[in-house]
Amino acid sequence: MYEQFTNFLSNKNRICIIQAENPDGDSLGSAIALDYILKNTENSLYCPVDIPKYLHYFPDWSRVSNEFDYKADGYIIVDTAASVLLSKLLDDTAIRNSLYNKPVLVLDHHESEDDLDFPHAAIIESLPACTELIYKIAQDQHLTIPLVAAEAIYAGISSDTLGLVSASVTADTMRAMAGLIDLGVNPAELEERRREFMKKSPRILDYKADLIKRIEYSLDNQLATVHIPFEDIQQYSDEYNPNVLILEEMRLVENVVVAIAIKTYPDGKVTGKIRTSLPIADQIAGFFGGGGHPFAAGFRTYDVQYNDVVADVVKIMPELIEQAAVTKAEMEQS
Repeated sequence: MYEQFTNFLSNKNRICIIQAENPDGDSLGSAIALDYILKNTENSLYCPVDIPKYLHYFPDWSRVSNEFDYKADGYIIVDTAASVLLSKLLDDTAIRNSLYNKPVLVLDHHESEDDLDFPHAAIIESLPACTELIYKIAQDQHLTIPLVAAEAIYAGISSDTLGLVSASVTADTMRAMAGLIDLGVNPAELEERRREFMKKSPRILDYKADLIKRIEYSLDNQLATVHIPFEDIQQYSDEYNPNVLILEEMRLVENVVVAIAIKTYPDGKVTGKIRTSLPIADQIAGFFGGGGHPFAAGFRTYDVQYNDVVADVVKIMPELIEQAAVTKAEMEQS
């Protein structure tokens, strides 16, 4: 079924595994897992930004480098097929030339996002996590999954499914997790490690209190937004990602349907992380050229203000909520 994967690896001695510039648990887990599964090649792990400290509970996270591997025979991009999330790579002429002139394979679980303009093969399957796709490929192609890779896959799936409770989780996902436990993964130990790195300093807790006070509500409290300016990003992101710090709290506020954390940068870049209680997050992100899952998505845009983003979301949300209600009613009747 996944012969394309093994075909890509043929005649290659050196592989560079690439994450996008917004690394999360799923992308990091995918990269680490591939590093251990691909035993017949020399591998390097690349991400254009530093791995956030809250992800340091992943085994071998420090293997990821900011130095691009120009000597690689081929490149595997994990957890994204969206050019907007690879802009740091594509804006670098030398890296762009490497991606244009050497074989590239994309592994992703967002079916609607492939807009990459350089030649590439792709295995894109609608799944809760890219790490689940890697598990399926390894099982299908009879590739050995060492314990460290199994832990990375388990942690990646858990991260992208909010601990296996997101709407995207299927029976196959649960079977994959059971298979990983059979390989030796200890969920309790992994969770203890994760909680240790999720601990917050008093300074970060004070900042979270400040963020909570900044939350703005629109559309009869159905929309919750918070602005994270560049000054905050500089001051706090290395210790704790402000999005991670606040977004789930916002989504759980009474009556809130859509929660968005919006970061603004000096170069005009604006990014948004979206969490929703209705399956409309990907549609909101798509309005700004982004994408993702029905309940969790993101976008990047340029030369707009925080207030402009909020105003646009206020305009499109009522129709999206109405469509979601109609779809739900039709499904209940069928």
